[in-house]
Amino acid sequence: MMKLEPSRRAVLASAGALAVATTFDLPAGPRPAQAQGAPVNQAPGFYRYKIGDVTLTAINDGFGKRPLEGFVRNAELADVKKAMEQAFLPADALNITFTTLAIESAGKLTLIDTGNGDSGAPTSGTWMANFKAAGFDPKNVSTVVFSHFHGDHINGFRLKDGSTVFPNAEVMVPAAEWAFWMDDAKMSAAPDAMKGAFAGVRRVFSPIAKDVKRFESGKEILPGLTAIAAPGHTPGHTTFALSSGSGKLMIMSDTTNHPALFVRNPDWSAVFDMDGPQAAATRRKLLDMVSADKMQVAFYHAPFPATGYIAKAGNGFEMVPVQWSAAI
Repeated sequence: MMKLEPSRRAVLASAGALAVATTFDLPAGPRPAQAQGAPVNQAPGFYRYKIGDVTLTAINDGFGKRPLEGFVRNAELADVKKAMEQAFLPADALNITFTTLAIESAGKLTLIDTGNGDSGAPTSGTWMANFKAAGFDPKNVSTVVFSHFHGDHINGFRLKDGSTVFPNAEVMVPAAEWAFWMDDAKMSAAPDAMKGAFAGVRRVFSPIAKDVKRFESGKEILPGLTAIAAPGHTPGHTTFALSSGSGKLMIMSDTTNHPALFVRNPDWSAVFDMDGPQAAATRRKLLDMVSADKMQVAFYHAPFPATGYIAKAGNGFEMVPVQWSAAI
């Protein structure tokens, strides 16, 4: 007997009929929120996972939209658009996401970076709502560790009105980052385009300068958390190796921006990298290391929940996201 295969047109027609039926043949009673004209938002943006005995919660802070033109300083726009197309992303602009980490260990709550606060793009600023939805209270944060001093990492610590968000938290910063941004001579010599960044750092940290704890790279700064120098993005940019039992995680901070561009093309330099060649060398070194060690990673600017693994791929790498799990 001849086996009949449905034509592509027939399959599409059936799908269309199903869509029409689904839309118009709803049973009587309340309609979905979208049908009622109510705004439809995502569920709260937090995601928990374990590294050994440590519980981590990724906290999403929305996104900022960045035009592609001029975004990668050492690549042709056509090549950047091609990379976006290969990742099934828009060819005109990139939605840059922001994801911090909350670490629960030995009864303490530690944050790695704090998001944009009320100073970011209109599509950002969701951090506190997501933090509270995850069951956390700002008063219970014991330590805030900063990876570097760009505004999307520090402005969540102090709002525009000057209020401090985490009243009981010890603040820890990379010594090299502090030395650069708090240097009056460097601020005076900085180009006009950078003076706002210097001013933003002073706004956040000057009121608590005497209490800020500065740490050196290569040392365990909290139990199980070791700071690793990762310069280039900024002079004191830092990543963190988290270890608990047999579990290990590399918190990559801004070692890359979106993985579809800078994990696949580690020699590309984003406009935000203050020293492009140094940032690229750091990026390749770290990606090589975590790939070889099969070490789980977390990126600040990767698609939420911003964690996975790194695999070698030709002259670059691929990020392999973790499988979403309902169990922690």
